[in-house]
Amino acid sequence: MPPLTVGMNPWVGYDPLVLARDRGLTDPRRLRVVELPSGSETLRHLRNGLLDAATLTLDEVLRLADSGVEVRIVALLDASSGGDAVMVAPRIGSLAQLKGEFIAVEDSAVGSLLLHRMLKKAGLNRADVRVVNMEVTEHLGALQTARVGAAVTYEPLARAMEQAGYRRVFDSSKIPGEILDVLVVRKDVLQQRPADVDALLGAWYAGLHVFQLDTPGAADSLARGTDLTPSDYQAVLGGLHFYSREASARELSGTPPALAAQAQNVVGTLTEVGLLRQAPRWDELIDGAPMRRFQTSRQAP
Repeated sequence: MPPLTVGMNPWVGYDPLVLARDRGLTDPRRLRVVELPSGSETLRHLRNGLLDAATLTLDEVLRLADSGVEVRIVALLDASSGGDAVMVAPRIGSLAQLKGEFIAVEDSAVGSLLLHRMLKKAGLNRADVRVVNMEVTEHLGALQTARVGAAVTYEPLARAMEQAGYRRVFDSSKIPGEILDVLVVRKDVLQQRPADVDALLGAWYAGLHVFQLDTPGAADSLARGTDLTPSDYQAVLGGLHFYSREASARELSGTPPALAAQAQNVVGTLTEVGLLRQAPRWDELIDGAPMRRFQTSRQAP
C-alpha cells in the first residue's frame, strides 16, 4: 500500500510536519508530506483525490464539506493571531482609502473572511472595492507593478511585503479565534487506514515537540525554505498559537463539539458573503476518535 499522502501549502503553522519529515521522525513508507505552492492547490489536490489528508484553515474545510467533499477534522493545529494580514501600498494611509482600490485575494475562504472583516471595520462593502482573484504567490508582484493597491496575504509572504515597503493595515489579531488551522483526513481513509492516520497524528506532535523544544534550531533549518532570516521566522511565530494535544482533544469533544461554538462567527461570515449554502453538520465533519486513540496510546505504560 502506498504511503498516506498529506498536503500542505507554505505556512509556518504547518511546518511541524515538515520538521518531522526532515528530522526523520516519520516513516516514509507510511507517510508522505507534500508541499504545494498555495492553499488553492492543496484544495484542488484534495478534491481530485491526489491527497489522503491535508492541513487547511477551518473556513476552507467548511467550504470543502459544503461542496460535498467528505473529509473529517481530526486535530486542531493552531490559531492565527496576526499571521494573516492585509497589506497596502504606502500611498494608502487608512482603511477608508481602500474605497475604489484593486485588492488581490486568493480564491480561498480565509482570504474572503479576512477581506470581509477588514471591509466591515472600514465601513465599506465588497462593492466599494475591486477584488482581483490571484494566487497568493503573485501578490507582491502585483503590488510592485501597481496592478493592485492592496493584498490579502499571510506569513511569511506578509513579512516579505513589509520588507519591500508595503504596510500592514489589518490582520487576524483583530479577529481572535476565527482563523484556525486544522488537520483533515478523507472519510474513506479514516475508515480503511486508521493506523496510518494515527501515524500522521504522531508525526505532527513529534514535529511540534521538536519545534517547541528547540525553536531557534527549528527556525534556522525551516527558514532556509523561505525568504525569511531565522530571526524573522521566529518573529512570525509570534502571530501563532499552537494547540496542545489536550486542547485539540477538548475542542473535538462534546455534543456538539466545543469547536462548533468557537466557529459560530466564521460560519456566520461565510454564510453572509455567500460562501456557505448551509450550516455545517458538526457530527459528520468532526471525528475525535483518532485523537482519543492517540491520547490513550500516549498514556499507556
